Amino acid sequence: MKLGVMNPVLAQFDFEDALKYLASLDVHTIEIGAGGYPGNAHLKARDLLEDPAKLEAYKALLAKYDMSISAISCHGNPLHPQKDIADKFDSEFKDAILVAEALGVDTVIGFSGCPGDCENSLYPNWVVCAWPDDNLKIVEWQWKEKVIPYWKKTAAFAKEHNITKIAFEMHPSFVVYNPETLLRLRAEVGDIIGANFDPSHLFWQGIDPVAAIKALKGAIHHFHAKDTAIDKRNTEVNGVLDYKSYGDILNRSWVFRTVGYGHGQAEWNGIISALKSVGYDGAISIEHEDALMSPKEGLEKAISFLKDVIIRETAGEMWWA
Repeated sequence: MKLGVMNPVLAQFDFEDALKYLASLDVHTIEIGAGGYPGNAHLKARDLLEDPAKLEAYKALLAKYDMSISAISCHGNPLHPQKDIADKFDSEFKDAILVAEALGVDTVIGFSGCPGDCENSLYPNWVVCAWPDDNLKIVEWQWKEKVIPYWKKTAAFAKEHNITKIAFEMHPSFVVYNPETLLRLRAEVGDIIGANFDPSHLFWQGIDPVAAIKALKGAIHHFHAKDTAIDKRNTEVNGVLDYKSYGDILNRSWVFRTVGYGHGQAEWNGIISALKSVGYDGAISIEHEDALMSPKEGLEKAISFLKDVIIRETAGEMWWA
């Protein structure tokens, strides 16, 4: 396993300074946003695709700091019911695929997206309850008419451009939000579909990340290291469904935290060990979204914490058995 960082936390730096800073922390793996919600502060895909000299200079900068790219990220909603919004996310995701190919990266990360409830919808409709019966009709229409056709087509495009892994963050508000929905889409589209496994979105849903990792054996394409703190009192009163601002820390049922500040080392040891047990040996990519810590402090605490947790070497023969 390699310790890595998702780059939006470093958006205040220019690209070379970001690489220099990571190298100074002994981190040599980076996940780079190329559009969508993470933005493209350090990777303007069109610029590199249209100018070979810029592409080579970009590669040279990575080599200068001994930095590898674990994945190109482009989280968006290409299934948005408003066509102009969907087209923008779709175009950015396709450019992310093309720039990943140009950079020799085989993994592109995103969201599954969420359609509306009919052709005339203006906003996405995320269904999480079986009743009233209208809800089941909405889900059936979404998957049959929008979700499966779009991702079959996009997966084919990705394969044409040497992408072997499309990694979905299982994120509420999108149709893929847990292992069951991830595996459903994988069964429909193929093994190119897998998880960008982020425990933070599973913790608050009541999902045990270790159990989920085992359920997704063979289908984990990438991993995000991000934590969530559950507020016991607020959850006991209001449950886990919470649309209050992420900044309303005292009143929310849960908030995102730097790793180690939501769950302790024992839990994270279990997560990393489960990843190893199912054969995942890729990047452990830190995503920093902690309202109580500055980007620098939160990132450096996460790096320090995870250096003691990740398993870097192959176990080898069980000589004691």
